[in-house]
Amino acid sequence: MADLARLRNIGISAHIDSGKTTLTERILYYSGRIHKVREVKGGDGGATMDHMDLERERGITITSAATRVEWRDEQYGISYPINIIDTPGHVDFTVEVERSLRVLDGAILVLCAVGGVQSQSLTVDRQMRRYGVPRIAFINKMDRIGANPDKVMVAMKEKLKCNAVPLQIPMGLESAFAGVIDLIRMEAVYFEGEKGGDVVRKPIPDEFKSKAEDARRHMLEELSLHDDELMSALLEEAEVDIPQIERVIRRATLAQQITPVLMGSAYKDKGVQEALDAVVRYLPSPLDREQYANDNSQPVGEDGHHPKIKLTSDTDAPMVAMAFKTVVESFGQLTYTRIYQGKITKGSTYVNARTGRSVRFGRLVRMHANEREDIDSAEAGDIISVVGVDCASGDTFTTEGMQVSLENIYVADAVIRLSIEPKKRDDADKLSKALERFRREDPTFRVMTDEETGQTLIAGMGQLHLEIYVERIRREYKCECVTGEPRVAYRECPTKSVEFNYKHKKQSGGSGQYAHVVGVLEPLPENSETHYEFIDEVTGGRIPREFIAPVDAGFKEGLVKGPLGEYEVVGVRMRLQDGSYHDVDSSEMAFKIAGLGCMRETLRLADMTLQEPIMKLEVETPDEFQGQITGHLASKRGMVTGSEVNGGICVINAEAPLSSMFDYANELRSMTQGKGTFSMEFLAYRQVPRGLQPEILERRKKEKEAKAAQK
Repeated sequence: MADLARLRNIGISAHIDSGKTTLTERILYYSGRIHKVREVKGGDGGATMDHMDLERERGITITSAATRVEWRDEQYGISYPINIIDTPGHVDFTVEVERSLRVLDGAILVLCAVGGVQSQSLTVDRQMRRYGVPRIAFINKMDRIGANPDKVMVAMKEKLKCNAVPLQIPMGLESAFAGVIDLIRMEAVYFEGEKGGDVVRKPIPDEFKSKAEDARRHMLEELSLHDDELMSALLEEAEVDIPQIERVIRRATLAQQITPVLMGSAYKDKGVQEALDAVVRYLPSPLDREQYANDNSQPVGEDGHHPKIKLTSDTDAPMVAMAFKTVVESFGQLTYTRIYQGKITKGSTYVNARTGRSVRFGRLVRMHANEREDIDSAEAGDIISVVGVDCASGDTFTTEGMQVSLENIYVADAVIRLSIEPKKRDDADKLSKALERFRREDPTFRVMTDEETGQTLIAGMGQLHLEIYVERIRREYKCECVTGEPRVAYRECPTKSVEFNYKHKKQSGGSGQYAHVVGVLEPLPENSETHYEFIDEVTGGRIPREFIAPVDAGFKEGLVKGPLGEYEVVGVRMRLQDGSYHDVDSSEMAFKIAGLGCMRETLRLADMTLQEPIMKLEVETPDEFQGQITGHLASKRGMVTGSEVNGGICVINAEAPLSSMFDYANELRSMTQGKGTFSMEFLAYRQVPRGLQPEILERRKKEKEAKAAQK
């Protein structure tokens, strides 16, 4: 690679329908990667990056797609290679955003000029912060009725708690949107010619001059808070040069102190080239990001983790890379890989840090949506794909002898499940192949077996998530499936501490079994990040060290089915304080059985309650239907947390239990004459009202009886 300092790895993330894929399409066109613009919902085959038939039919992005472009910054005459990942907006496919942001250096947060900061914008913002990804914001759809960039920036400060600094102001709004004013160079920028391909800079029209001067002063004042030199230049009323302003913006963006804001309309071909200039000027190269790996050759510290070592972008250093996405294809697995250190060469052998196995990288490719171009090698900082390697998402690959692993990708819990079986018995093999493939590709898609009925269950992030997979099984594997009713993934949780003193004794000829455990079960705090904690407080060798881990394993096994409705148990802390053992009859197995029996017995006394998934809801509707919708939500145990009306459109934010939201799409359509839309994402698990608990458990009991009768 010519110069690593010029490389940019960026993601494009946003709420549904904010225009991510349309923006990506324009980026591909202006950078010369494609020669014809195709629209997301056009009749010309759909956008380049939406390469799946389902994506093109529905007009939504389902899987993240990667590409690479070259962008020339005309002001400075420098070309930059940019790896771009276009991610889905639907929360059901949030793992696609999560794993993309895990490996990217920077991002463009796309916001709608009318909708502003919407529910999924908050989720994407949270993900960017989790991985410390600097970003620029692009306010899209400036040509739409109701466009209001000032309101969007206020929402960015209030809801996203980010310091939005506009680098541009619009010339006109809605249908009068003609271009933008560059506040750094104080020029009016127009986008002329075919598809806005000619960027024309002119003096600022008189009617915008005073507004532009005010906006520039505000921008410089905000930037001066992050640079002493700029501050003193402003106080002395000295002229500030353009490279100095750009240096300050870049430094403050990389430190995540500000979010530069640009604006335009991707669909109307305005503002995209300026956004690309901002990407290469203000977002980081791989050299600007510090990357760390766990040093597995060192013992685990007090915090329960291995010490960290800093990775370098040196090509000659031992290779470290992360497989962040896998796609199983007919000729083998395609593994999207980010190289953090060293160099990957075609035909070389590397070690999978998780399994310890050596793997040969026989074919390397660079992706452009679903097209691929063969390459011989790739260096630190690059994003490429490897063909025919068997691994999982989040695996670390290293040079032989390197004992390091990269921090894995955060995976949210599944909240909805349904049973699935093939219509024809002969298709069982096809179904199991499909489920195994999707389980490997998507960490949020779970496959399990119902022990009572032997039925196969699939679990995921929402109805749309599972619906898409069932449709993909039908199309890609020619396997028609029958699915059961969606079921909520309830959980059970203890509400009081219980002391335990449990003895497991078995004597039946030959050597017996003996294990004795004493301690206390405590509920974990509501905001705890873990579902289960084990604390070993045994002293004086009352239980030998080798028997402690089996007790823990037995406790964990007892959490799989709770005493109320055989749902998973969460929020448990087990303190093992005392016990006893027998020189002959005690074994690891005896202590594991004791742990399991103890957990089952103790949970029955812990005043268990049910917890249910609560969803965060954002409903957009004409304001005449507002009262009807809020009333309807209240009948579903929903709670409205806020609403605002903007240009006749009302946005209602609410929280509601998933169990009452299964047919909400149809209900909302009929209430609003088809004009209402909504998005929904998982918020938290909360306690089911005590009055409803018996009803849920009774339903669960009937389900089990019906299944037993079928057997």
